[in-house]
Amino acid sequence: MSEEGMARPGTVETPLTERSSRVSAARKLTRRAGRERAGMFLAEGAMAVTEALDALSGQHPSGGASTGVREVFATPEALRRNPEITDLCAAVGVSLRIVTERAAATLSETVTPQGLVAACGLPRPSMDGVLAARPRLVAVLSDVADPGNAGTVVRVADAAGAEAVLFAGDTVDPYNGKAVRASTGSVFHLPLVRERDVSAVFAACRDAGMKLIGAEGGAGEDLHTAERRGRLDGPTAWVFGSEAHGLGERSAELDHALRVPIYGRAESLNLATAAAVCLYTSARRVHPRDA
Repeated sequence: MSEEGMARPGTVETPLTERSSRVSAARKLTRRAGRERAGMFLAEGAMAVTEALDALSGQHPSGGASTGVREVFATPEALRRNPEITDLCAAVGVSLRIVTERAAATLSETVTPQGLVAACGLPRPSMDGVLAARPRLVAVLSDVADPGNAGTVVRVADAAGAEAVLFAGDTVDPYNGKAVRASTGSVFHLPLVRERDVSAVFAACRDAGMKLIGAEGGAGEDLHTAERRGRLDGPTAWVFGSEAHGLGERSAELDHALRVPIYGRAESLNLATAAAVCLYTSARRVHPRDA
């Protein structure tokens, strides 16, 4: 690996500019095609970079979902604000590249760049491998287009103790920059599986012993009634549809479709909020000792 721009203790480094080869290569990861080609993605911000480095060092007992941090890009100001990043990089043997503010901005997809970005290996877990562990709770996103919603569902699934998130059909890339930021580090905690064939995802979940339950605003039965009747007992795959059209015809492929009851005057809940209610309700049933 090139030593270009690498920080060394006790030396003053000349920051890499946006024209440097290391920054130019990393900039390609802001596009899906570039991520797929390189097998890498970018995680921006102190929290995401710290989570990525912690996962690499084994501080997450589950092993995390990352295949490793390849290098970290940081401005001098970002390191001043987050001095622990230097020690973390040194502890796990990850190259720390000092870059200019302008170079950091070219790696950012935010209005206000944080000046701290990690280039990480792109995980490619198989659906068969994930489901072979017989998970008790997973989230399935079917044709979800918004990366902010997708990343937030990953965060919620992680918090609710789900063992995986399955991205089915035309769902957004979970390693899109906005999705990674919205997950606030949870992309490093649990496997994210991508599969274009939605029916294949449903079949695989059933084969793994899970009930398929969809969140649908127009469903005849509500979530709390279903919980009282025991429909949420046992391993469950919660399925969430697109923001604009819900599950549509996919509802016919599920074991149950349930609605989150609305007690006030709001017309509906957004996808990520509904997912939080559904996953936490199931968590009480599948992880009763932790409830």
